[in-house]
Order: sequence, then C-alpha cells, then structure tokens
Amino acid sequence: MTMPDYAYDIDAVRAQFPILHVEHHPGVPLTYLDNGASSQKPLAVIEAMDSYYRTTNANVHRGIHKLSEQASEAYEGARVKVRRFIHAASKREIVFTRGTTEGINLVAQTWGRANLKPGDVILSTQMEHHANIVPWQMLAAQTGAVVKFAPITPDGQIDADAYARMLRELPVKLVTFTMVSNVLGTITPAADMARLAHDVGAVVLMDAAQAVPHMAIDVQALDADFLVFSGHKMCAPTGSGVLYGKAALLDAMPPWMGGGDMISKVTFEGSTWNDIPFKFEAGTPLISEQIGLGAAIDYLNALGMDKVQAHEHAMTRYALDRLAELPFVHVYGPDADKKGAVAAFSMDGVHAHDVAQVLDSQGIAVRAGHHCAQPLHSLLGTAATARASFYLYNTFEEVDRLVDALYVVKRTFSV
Repeated sequence: MTMPDYAYDIDAVRAQFPILHVEHHPGVPLTYLDNGASSQKPLAVIEAMDSYYRTTNANVHRGIHKLSEQASEAYEGARVKVRRFIHAASKREIVFTRGTTEGINLVAQTWGRANLKPGDVILSTQMEHHANIVPWQMLAAQTGAVVKFAPITPDGQIDADAYARMLRELPVKLVTFTMVSNVLGTITPAADMARLAHDVGAVVLMDAAQAVPHMAIDVQALDADFLVFSGHKMCAPTGSGVLYGKAALLDAMPPWMGGGDMISKVTFEGSTWNDIPFKFEAGTPLISEQIGLGAAIDYLNALGMDKVQAHEHAMTRYALDRLAELPFVHVYGPDADKKGAVAAFSMDGVHAHDVAQVLDSQGIAVRAGHHCAQPLHSLLGTAATARASFYLYNTFEEVDRLVDALYVVKRTFSV
C-alpha cells in the first residue's frame, strides 16, 4: 500500500531513528510495534542530550557560573516548549516529573490528601491503566474516600449515560480518566467528560500518556484541571514527564517531597515553600531528560501533529482491516475512527506470550500481557492480549509483516 498524499516523507522520518535500522536478529530487520510502551528516539533528541553532557553539564538554578546558567536556560527552555505544545496559560503550570505515574501520585498525595474526606468519591473508568487506579486506592485507604469506576460499553467506549448518572448520584470530588486507552485504543470524549464533572463541582485529572504523543492537545480547550503525560512515549527519553495543573490549584496544594529547590526559606524552626512549579520539584532534577523532551517537542512540531495523527489513523485503519482477514485473531476495542494507534488482540488457542515470542523470532516487537490493566482484561474475559501499537515512523509494509508472522504463529501451534 502506498503512503497517502497527506503524509510526510516516511523514509526521511525513519532515517532519523537509528534503532530502526538495526537487525533484530541476524538477517532479520526490526519491526517495532511496541510504541504504546515506549517510542524510539530520533537523532535530534539523542544529540541534544549528548550535547548537554559534552558541553553544558552542570546543575540548574543554583550556580552563578556559566555552565549552570546555560544548563538552567536549556532546562527552563524545555518547560516553555511544553507549555506551548499543550497550550497551557503559563509555564508556572508545567511541573516536571519522571512520567505519568509520578504525576498522578503527586496529585493524589497533595491535592487528594488536602481535599478529600471520608465518603468522598473518586470516579474513574473501567479502562484505566494501573497508574490511574492504584494511587487512588492508596489515597482512599489514607483518607476514607471511595474509588468508583464508570462502566464501558461492549465495544470498549465510555458508557456516557452511566457516567453522567454516577456524577449526579454520588458525592464525586475528583474525576480521573484516560484520554486514550492503552489496551482498547478508545479515544474518550475528554472535553465532554470534564464539562459534566465540573457541573457537579468535581476536579478533573486526565491521563494523557497515550494522547499527547499522537494528537494535538490544548489543555485550556479541554478545561483539564490536571493533565499528565510521559516523554518516553513521544520520542523523548525515559525519566521525562509532565504534570500540568491550573495555577490556582497548584498554588493551593502542599508540596509532595522536601529538599533543595522547593523551598523559599529554611530555618531550624520551619520552612516556607518556593513558587510553582518549583514547589513540586525537590532535589536535582533529570536535567538531560527534560532537555531531551524539549528536543522531542521541536521534532514533533516540525513534523506537525496533524500529520502525525493522520498517518497513525491510516496505519490503524489498515491494521484493523488486515487483522480482520484472520478468522483466528480477535481484536479488542472500537473501530478505527474512535481509536488511537493501538490494536490489542488474542489468537485462538495460543497464549499472548507465545504469540509475542514467535513474532519476536520474525523480527516483530509487540507487547504481551495485561498491559498494566488487569481489571480491564478481567472484563474482556482474558488474562492477556498481544498488542501492536503504531507511531509516526511505522509503515503499511510493517503491518503486512505482522499479518504474515501471525500465520507463522498459527502454523507453529497447529496440532
């Protein structure tokens, strides 16, 4: 299948990712379809981090020497890039974290502990990643709050009527949900869900780990109170991530960790806190990682997020059509028009781990297991699925390789 007219030069894009040209096994090229777990990194990101360590390596915010000032400028420059990328009102609303999980835990242990009381409801959904379930369960045990889960429909979408009813009937103080399911690929109606939550006075946290890498995000248009995402899924290094929070909420929240940089004044009698976002960034940060995140944003902006989303939508549609040709394969989630770049599937008579192992022998990297979504897999009636997830550098030819390799899986386990 030829690339659509709207697409960027896919060969030029792939040339920027060194790992895509490494043999997975001797004589076997790599087909990397595990982007939902972590994306690969372009030269621009690798070189930005390398340049920092070669020419600028110093701690930020504390030194008055040239290297520290250069490092601080690059680090804070990345914060400005994030602000523009997600259309936040101010760079003060951008808190650097190690990733989505840390961002959710930060909100739970600051806003949550300060604002929730026994009987208050935290409303989530049945399609959440463990990172958007476990921190709230821990918070509920600490505060006496209760965690509830809005149901999903048989085709893997939010049950809108049930969600609205739970908001009306329960004392919901916080609503937290994924913008794109990491298993089903479902794109949730985030702005509508936020509006309904705000109508009952609830605060809204959006898990955008699977959204920010794949589509344009405007936190103000979404009216998100909090939004979290990870850099490593969007061409940036592991250890980079962001918590966006409305300034008024962040200002009112207590700090999470104590140490250097998050203080205004320290005496033996007590301490006062720095302004946001620094109040939530104790200690030496992951400097090169966030600089790498800034470089990744530059790279994505140069490609154009509209083109990235259009390419991935075409990839997903093609993948679902090809997988539908295989009667022994069952794909979970809605159709391509309501889905991100994810295809989680099971095979008749073959465990997902065995599927992934045979695919690996064919040079194809996919995920296998419950994808940190055990409750959702219980609803689906399966312990594990295999998951192919696509990104801006994948090709239709790679989908064809996946389908051909699934026939190999079938033959391997045929009796």
